[in-house]
Amino acid sequence: MTAQRGKDMLLKLDDGTGNFVTVAGIRTRRLALNAQTIDATDADSIGQWRELLAGGGVRRSSLTGGGLFKDQISDALIRQAFFNGTVENWQIIIPGFGTIQGLYQISALDYRGDYNAELTFEITLESAGALTFTAL
Repeated sequence: MTAQRGKDMLLKLDDGTGNFVTVAGIRTRRLALNAQTIDATDADSIGQWRELLAGGGVRRSSLTGGGLFKDQISDALIRQAFFNGTVENWQIIIPGFGTIQGLYQISALDYRGDYNAELTFEITLESAGALTFTAL
């Protein structure tokens, strides 16, 4: 497999009709998938080596991104979701890997405007339920 372009990683938000709208202006994205471990070690553990309980921990995903504020449909959907505090259906498309889809809530939304630069934004999403993965 050849290297993939970072700009091809897409963040999409359901517009309420089942259609996914690409978040406009986003330049950087970072997806983190995490799973907590449950330590099941006891006095009978061989050599007192730690034992983990398979599949027992809480799994979560977070996504951070940032880019240019373009005041498009996706910007309005993001603002509405943030101010309403709603959990929305999102897609993260990772080129050469697959699509992760599920419910996320916006936990941070920052706007920045420097005097001699464009208006930018940063967003952080936290998973709010089970996610599905579809391989490409």
